[in-house]
Amino acid sequence: MKIQVCVLHQDRVLSGGEELLDLPGTKWIDVLGPTEEGMQRLAERYELHRLAVEDCLHLDQRPKLEEYPTHQFIVLQGFTAGQNICDLTLHEHHFFLGPDWLISVHEFPFAAHDEVRRRLESDPRGTIGRGADFVLYLMADVLMDRQFPILDAFSDELEDMEVAIFKKPDKAQLQRIFELKRMLVTFRRVLSPQRDVVGLMARRGIPHVHDRTTLYFRDVYDHLVRLYEQIDAGRDLLGNAMDGYLSMVANRTNDITKQLTIFATIFLPLSFIVGFFGQNFDVLSHRGFYYAMWVMIIVFPIGLVFWFRNKKWI
Repeated sequence: MKIQVCVLHQDRVLSGGEELLDLPGTKWIDVLGPTEEGMQRLAERYELHRLAVEDCLHLDQRPKLEEYPTHQFIVLQGFTAGQNICDLTLHEHHFFLGPDWLISVHEFPFAAHDEVRRRLESDPRGTIGRGADFVLYLMADVLMDRQFPILDAFSDELEDMEVAIFKKPDKAQLQRIFELKRMLVTFRRVLSPQRDVVGLMARRGIPHVHDRTTLYFRDVYDHLVRLYEQIDAGRDLLGNAMDGYLSMVANRTNDITKQLTIFATIFLPLSFIVGFFGQNFDVLSHRGFYYAMWVMIIVFPIGLVFWFRNKKWI
């Protein structure tokens, strides 16, 4: 368990470990890789509720906002993606919001935390000087903003796939469509309930959330609405890509069937001629009938080919 503390002390932000917990001032306590022993120490110091502490030690919590006597407990989630956007890593963040302190708990490192920390150090009065609730807004904002590049990469890949499907459909494209669909379902399952959570914090009357900060949470709520709209648009585009793939495969099958039918039609009269003028016919011994049979075998198929071309069947 790693604890990093940022505290506003004498109009500047001090960063360090647990030794800064005794300093007066507004604090942001970031906990990476929580353990039962470490969370128990924080619970005793800040009177954290036992149920909320248990939730911090068990991942896969649903996004929620719970009110306890001394603090608010908030769960928010987000994703990061690797080279393959379908390889998502879920970042679940638990927040304890008190009168002048914020405790953030997460299992995996999150690069956006460094961005928030640098902002606190560069502008103490405009960030942590506004209160711990404003630091919570900054954390929620960067968490939601990190989802837009993933969905943008999803849209770009889907557009490229649509172009490739109309050029040459392939089974790998169908498999990729299903992978993108599962990824989008995961996104919707995680981000959808967070609209309600952020919507509550955007209302006035939530303890430890000042009225001036609710305006900023409205901006986070707008971001979530945009994300949800992008997810719905992505679902429609995936459906169109699937329909396009099936249509192209069906058209390709029809073309193959048409070509095979044309070949069968060309060779059908030849099969008839060969079967009719078999070896049992003595008339084939005459040179005239022999040449006439070969003329029919050669000229008749060529005539069929020109007729098919005239009808624009081939």
